Amino acid sequence: MNEGSQAYVLNAAKEHGVKFVRLWFTDILGLLKSVAIPVEQLEEALEEGIGFDGSSVEGFARLDESDMVAMPDPNTFQVLPFRPQEGGAVARMFCDILDPNGNPYGGDPRYVLRKNLKRASDLGFTFYVSPELEYFYFKSSEPPLEGLDEGGYFDQTARDMASDLRRDTVLSLEGMGIEVASSHHEAAPSQHEIDLLYTDALTMADNAMTYRLVVKEIAVMHGVWATFMPKPIFGVHGNGMHINMSLFRGERNAFYDARNQFHLSRTAKYFIAGLLKHAPEITLVTNQWVNSYKRLVSGYEAPIFTTWAMVNRADLVRVPTYKPGKESAMRVEYRSPDPGCNPYLAFAVMLAAGLEGIENEYKPPRPTEKPASEMTEAEREKADIRTLPQDLFQAIDLAEGSDLVKKALGAPLFEKFIANKKIEWMDYRVQVTGYELDRYLKVL
Repeated sequence: MNEGSQAYVLNAAKEHGVKFVRLWFTDILGLLKSVAIPVEQLEEALEEGIGFDGSSVEGFARLDESDMVAMPDPNTFQVLPFRPQEGGAVARMFCDILDPNGNPYGGDPRYVLRKNLKRASDLGFTFYVSPELEYFYFKSSEPPLEGLDEGGYFDQTARDMASDLRRDTVLSLEGMGIEVASSHHEAAPSQHEIDLLYTDALTMADNAMTYRLVVKEIAVMHGVWATFMPKPIFGVHGNGMHINMSLFRGERNAFYDARNQFHLSRTAKYFIAGLLKHAPEITLVTNQWVNSYKRLVSGYEAPIFTTWAMVNRADLVRVPTYKPGKESAMRVEYRSPDPGCNPYLAFAVMLAAGLEGIENEYKPPRPTEKPASEMTEAEREKADIRTLPQDLFQAIDLAEGSDLVKKALGAPLFEKFIANKKIEWMDYRVQVTGYELDRYLKVL
């Protein structure tokens, strides 16, 4: 470790009166894991890491215990502003997972993203992202679910608890050095969104994990519940995580071409084509839960077909035109992911799909002018428009047969991820739901 980085962390901890440091990492499913150490152990942790049982990274598909080391990344040191300061502040650092010999662990989602970013870097690119994470506030986590407001998209409601919660969340994020682009009410009652400002993909994956925790922590502090569950309520919009992406070569946006009618470069078109071609097989990663597929249905602006357009918000890929002609603003928006995904893995497979398009010069189909839902099956087939998986089982099948997903995730994590999803599907498939009892119990 760089001695300067270590000294910075130790000095910052002293300056802010830090008493405990939480060392964070995620498991395969994107669930945050944490071990807290007293500040007196910080210097040793920075030098040697913290040993732990590596099977905790494997989600539900845990096998034998294995020794692993969580090595803190000093660049991620931040004080947690929402934690009580009495008795000493609490800070956090994200960790990379290593084996006992100091080698990166193939099942570490952060390492998987680093690998794919290295592939982009070898091609001369830096990958930037800006996710839009939607979530709901409820008065309790127990059903029946009751929201805090009746607002709709971009509504400015009278001062209420939800507005205050969103404000406090933004202030906490900014207090941790996470820049916020905007925040607003979303389409469904009590649904909200905070958009994070563009940055490199690894930093953004760390920020997205922090964001999800901060939203929930602030909600609990006010006696309410926040959820990023993709579809908690039937009949209203679900929670999406639209992801804006761009590739830069140095200071230049590789997606921008001043000579093109829509300022879209050939590189951007290849990238879009890669996303569209590989979308069905990467959906297991971007939409990883049984509940994710309750959101990917028609009627709620969630994409279900592999289409792209410049404007339409129901397409899988959209090219926003808020600032036409501005090079730095040119980006591609991928609209199927939900905020329950593992951001490290989601960014990795989307980048891998886009780079595949660039390296093989995939030609994108024409942008859709007529909504795919209004086309006949023959029209969609002629336009090379396919359907995203309709449930977790289909998504598992497509991902398991995908060379791209296996290569992007690496064999160790790929196999564990598939095993996790099969366990989830089997657990879900054998359940008898309230819907079934209501529909069939009295008539059969």
